[in-house]
Amino acid sequence: MPLSAIDTISVAFEHTKQQLFRPFRLGQWLRLALLGLLTGELSSGGSCNSGGSNFSFPVPNGTRSPRGSDEFLSMPHMDPHLAANIFLVVGIALLIFASIMLVFMYVGSVFRFILIESIVTKTASIRSGWQKWHAAGLRFFLWRLLYQTIVFMGLVILVGIPAGLALLLGWFKEPGEHLAPLILGGILLFFLLLLFFLAAAVVYVVSKDFMATIMALENAGFAESWTRLLGMMKTDRGGYAGYIGMKIVLAIVAGIVFGIIIGLLMLVILLPVGGLTAVAIISGKTAGLTWTVGTVTLAIVGVCLLLAVIFCVTALVSVPVTVYFPAYSIYFFASRYPKLDAWLHPPPPPLMPPLMPPVTEPPPIPPMTLGPEPIG
Repeated sequence: MPLSAIDTISVAFEHTKQQLFRPFRLGQWLRLALLGLLTGELSSGGSCNSGGSNFSFPVPNGTRSPRGSDEFLSMPHMDPHLAANIFLVVGIALLIFASIMLVFMYVGSVFRFILIESIVTKTASIRSGWQKWHAAGLRFFLWRLLYQTIVFMGLVILVGIPAGLALLLGWFKEPGEHLAPLILGGILLFFLLLLFFLAAAVVYVVSKDFMATIMALENAGFAESWTRLLGMMKTDRGGYAGYIGMKIVLAIVAGIVFGIIIGLLMLVILLPVGGLTAVAIISGKTAGLTWTVGTVTLAIVGVCLLLAVIFCVTALVSVPVTVYFPAYSIYFFASRYPKLDAWLHPPPPPLMPPLMPPVTEPPPIPPMTLGPEPIG
């Protein structure tokens, strides 16, 4: 009997307790944190507000405007050569960031299968898992590239075509004369984008939760696995619809709980960092430092290090989420996919007959000796 989306909640919760705390293993916790960070199984998110600074840009001829044109954002009076160098540094940083994100996407695709195996076997092994799953991870990586390309093209079509039509009709030149079509078109576009993002989110969720499992067990490509998954979902539309709805509810609950915990930890981290940053800005201004290529590069490195610390803390705190949600999908899908159920519940090893002790022969009976013959 397939498990319902509600029945799977307690099953996945019990699995999470057993894997993480019975017994607690620090090494496994750290490996699961890394898997959660790179596979995107973290439910909480946050934002960092950046404050302004008082560093000054060099002003031509050494003059300073009485209205504070020497402040950080005084772009009109920036040296063009310096501005070009700063934009070059920022551009290179963005290019490096995009390349790193592409590498992380590939690594995360392989780690998706390592995470699945870690949930099934309750043991996280990254080194051996990488050797075992890198081929399947490459296929999943190609799927993710295709998926993101389709999403990008869909956004271009949904936004670009209406914007182009409005531009050709002259609605943007005289918006006051075309308020009704602009408002109605904006409302229609809003709901179309909402439906588009909802459909894209559902496709991604079922692909990482179910299609990746089929790819792992069938050693198949994403096209064949996706076709097979669609066939399975057609036979149980209600069950999978309940799964999507329940997972949204669980994600909201987990996001609230772990968002509060992580938010408090972020305050503990960001308060001293903010204080040190303020001291550094004041000290730099006192010492006469200005925004140069070196200081901009140093600021970018500092922000990257701070983001890395935030990501690591978030991953460590969210390990229960990293285990629970894949376990929820695996137990739900296993009751509908016999191969996964056989992997999740392997048969017990055959009982060996008890070893009999070796038969030893009794020691030989010594020959009977007669007593001395009687005299006479």
